[in-house]
Amino acid sequence: MVQLITQGIKVSIVTRFEGAYYEDIKTQYAFSYTITIENQSEHTVQLASRYWEIRDSLNAVEVVEGDGVIGVQPTLKSGEKHTYSSGCLLQSPFGSMQGYYRMINFSTNSLFKVAIPNFKLNAPFAVN
Repeated sequence: MVQLITQGIKVSIVTRFEGAYYEDIKTQYAFSYTITIENQSEHTVQLASRYWEIRDSLNAVEVVEGDGVIGVQPTLKSGEKHTYSSGCLLQSPFGSMQGYYRMINFSTNSLFKVAIPNFKLNAPFAVN
């Protein structure tokens, strides 16, 4: 598990290799990840959007941006958590992801960024 706290918002990530798939004579490596966002601050916050950089060991970089996460923009009061799962496909059995969430602090009516820590995506058969 990888964790990071930014301005009282704790982001925890667990990853899993899901398997290899073949598409147009290319191998795709599927990974899933489960993220828990915990509001450890005293303020009510809402996740407005996300920004991801997804990298594989072949130096391919995919940038993903958008509103919310998996179709929702959760509001978290102090002490509340939101957990969701998603996934990605890589061209190689190794990669990593990192990024940030844009959050709204309802106490100050301001936007702030919450870092998503860099986490590794590794197929177990390829780990030395």
